[in-house]
Amino acid sequence: MTLQYLKYMIAVAETGSITEAAKRLFISQPSLSNAIKEIEKEVKFEIFSRSRTGIALTKEGMEFLGYARQVIQQMDLLEDKFITNLPKKQRFCVSTQHYTFTANAFVEMVKQFGQERFEFILNETHTHQILEDVKNRFSDLGIIYISSSSKWDATHPTSTPGHNRRCKHPRG
Repeated sequence: MTLQYLKYMIAVAETGSITEAAKRLFISQPSLSNAIKEIEKEVKFEIFSRSRTGIALTKEGMEFLGYARQVIQQMDLLEDKFITNLPKKQRFCVSTQHYTFTANAFVEMVKQFGQERFEFILNETHTHQILEDVKNRFSDLGIIYISSSSKWDATHPTSTPGHNRRCKHPRG
């Protein structure tokens, strides 16, 4: 498995299409398909499920991609620091539901910390995807708003060790 192959996997996941990823990467579609098959053979599981409508990450593939993104980000930081001597912005991604108060808080955070050192990403999505984004290390922070009338059980432990929840009761 090479760093280039990890970049290929990330491009396929981002585009949702081997053909589109191949165009973006300036390689042939068969070469990209072969690279995916080689990695899947090496890790001994399918990273992508294929259908007539496109390609999607499997559950294991989501986890794999989270680690692949981290490896590529760390390699980019290493190259920037020791090879090109250019400071690279650190990525900070927040996944949240679509609420005005979270967008406003995000804007204030960007203003406070500035954009010189960080690349800020706000990903507005649904509750399940927020949990997946944090679990798979796509997002550094997940914000979920649960109203007092919600039936969601905030006392239920998360399934992934090492992830922390911070819950505040709306009335307290």
